[in-house]
Amino acid sequence: MEGSAAVAPGYSSAMGTRRSRIPAGVTDWAIAVGVAVTLLIAARSIEHPAGVLGNVLLAVSGLALAVRRRQPIAVLVVTGLCALGYQALGVDVAAIAFLFAVYAAVRAGHRLVTIVAAVLMLVTLPIAVLLTAPDLRVSDALAQSRGALEIAWLIAAGAAGEALRQAEARADEAERTREEAALRRANSERLHIARELHDSLTHQISVVTVQATVAVHLARKRGEPVPDALVAIEQAGREAARELRATLEALRDDGKVTAHGLDQVPELVERARTTGLAATLTVEGQPRSLPVAVDRTAYRIVQESLTNVARHAGAATASVRIGYRPGALAIQVDDDGKAMPSAPPTPGVGLLGMRERVSALGGRLRAEPRGEGGFTVEAELPVDHAT
Repeated sequence: MEGSAAVAPGYSSAMGTRRSRIPAGVTDWAIAVGVAVTLLIAARSIEHPAGVLGNVLLAVSGLALAVRRRQPIAVLVVTGLCALGYQALGVDVAAIAFLFAVYAAVRAGHRLVTIVAAVLMLVTLPIAVLLTAPDLRVSDALAQSRGALEIAWLIAAGAAGEALRQAEARADEAERTREEAALRRANSERLHIARELHDSLTHQISVVTVQATVAVHLARKRGEPVPDALVAIEQAGREAARELRATLEALRDDGKVTAHGLDQVPELVERARTTGLAATLTVEGQPRSLPVAVDRTAYRIVQESLTNVARHAGAATASVRIGYRPGALAIQVDDDGKAMPSAPPTPGVGLLGMRERVSALGGRLRAEPRGEGGFTVEAELPVDHAT
């Protein structure tokens, strides 16, 4: 066959792979148009013209390949019927599009359906040839149908599709194995961190809390005034123990335990007051539900800011402002401590942690001495796209 010999050997090499840089849709349409044009050109080289209907069937057969990835079975049926149709019209052109459809169907995993379709094509093609020439001998009809669709071609197309399907399956399995191994390593490290925190920090915090509780109890039993700092130490120890337990539970449960959020900010401000700091809380705008990451980060910013005020600022007052703005949450913590613009603070772990949390959400953070004295922490967290 003139129309088949020049095309069939190289048909499988034109098939794109899933990892090609060229978009799959572009590749599919390029192949479909190429096959359709090849079939039409091949039809012009045969002895009898294809005619309008024959050319339509040839074109449809090739163009149907554009959707072979999404509808492999439908394309297999369409290309098979088109091949039978133009053979019945006497258009002696190889069923190239059907071979592509066999490849695509096997690659998609439809092996049994493809085998049945291929057998039906091999059986019905001689019948289609005999319909065009009833006086043709059966042996000649069989020879012509073999020219249109060789068994070897079908086997090659099916084998190519199966080989690529298995290669892709092995690649997917290898990728899943790598992901599972990485997850196991992460889980192991997470549990190791949880054990280390439990063995070290839990004991130390418990000792501090127990000592402070005993001191408070003895002072009250003796009728002595209890220093505010001692009460603050006791409360801070209990809160640290609660937070540590929540953190350990989150580590052991893959981070699924709900963390603190803005609902607990009033408690932070109240605890700051127990240390003798005149702390105030102002909420501006209409409170609304926030993404978990934003809620947690806002709490941590206020917590770290108030902790720094208590430890380093030497301040008498501190103000916390939470502003609900369109598309953003604003946090501002000011104090009247000893920080001055002429003496920039040395960045510590707390400020670094705040910057990392805010940057991870795509927000902005400003932490610096105020012109009138004291320190300010301002953060703006976007809420539209946070998760």
